Amino acid sequence: MHVIGLDLGGTKLASALFNRKGQLLEKRVASLGDRQGDLVGDLIAREVRALLSLSKQVEAIGLSVPGIYRPDDGTAWVPNIAGWENYPIRDRIREAVVNREVPIRIDNDRACYILGEMWRGDARDCSDAIYLAVGTGIGAGVLTGGQILRGVGDVAGSIGWMALSTLYKREYKPCGDFEYHGSGAGIAQMMRKRLSNTPRPETPLARLNPEDLTASALFEAEEQGDPVATDWMREIIRYWGAATANLISIFNPEKVIFGGGVFGPATRYMSRIRGQASLWSQPVSFSQAQIVASRLGGEAGILGAGKLALDAADQADRGVDE
Repeated sequence: MHVIGLDLGGTKLASALFNRKGQLLEKRVASLGDRQGDLVGDLIAREVRALLSLSKQVEAIGLSVPGIYRPDDGTAWVPNIAGWENYPIRDRIREAVVNREVPIRIDNDRACYILGEMWRGDARDCSDAIYLAVGTGIGAGVLTGGQILRGVGDVAGSIGWMALSTLYKREYKPCGDFEYHGSGAGIAQMMRKRLSNTPRPETPLARLNPEDLTASALFEAEEQGDPVATDWMREIIRYWGAATANLISIFNPEKVIFGGGVFGPATRYMSRIRGQASLWSQPVSFSQAQIVASRLGGEAGILGAGKLALDAADQADRGVDE
């Protein structure tokens, strides 16, 4: 008996088969490439069928989506995928499953990240913790008083829209101020824009082709002493630190856990992020909070999706409606 977990991100889809003890037995990763709209739905259905072929009995499926999921009609809004304003993702998964009685549980990635950390990561035994996901976009899973914070529209944790700059720019409208400056996609876009609008200094970073200007390239250039990269990293770390301070001051968590595709390689900046956060945080709350990089190494989302499926299977065993 098994369950399937799927973690849809801005650039890839991870899928995994778990046994009922929660052990991850098989993991697959597929790039979204240039897929948009229904082609992404096709990819999800394909990966579900591939994992179903490995098991004689799949009891539940869980999916993490990077946006908003509407359980009433089974649709999702995912801003980084064109055509996913009201995408019928639950129906697409249902079409791929022969046994139409298999429960399908879907949630936003912010909730799945902190759920994965509560299950297998740094938030175990915590009643108040925050998972700060920095990848293609930015979001936060917030655990407060032992419960995942949802908000009236299940949009809580959309901290990419956190206002950290002095002046508003129209570029912030589709993704928010913090995401514009501090996400993987935002960092790459910022480098391309600045280098195209200013004379290029003779530095290793400035000599890269535009398609090679990624967050990882910036981190490597900064480590090599590139002065342009050093200036930009100082600015980015200020955004990460100020956002951390705001979260600490508002929620008074035991831990702020950095994860996502950028952390990873950006874990080298954790001490500098702590230093920035210490300048802006409520001091008592800061003294009570640990600021750490996730030990799950990018697995929080897929583990959270797996836990969704396991919980759904347990509820089905007890005769509780999905």
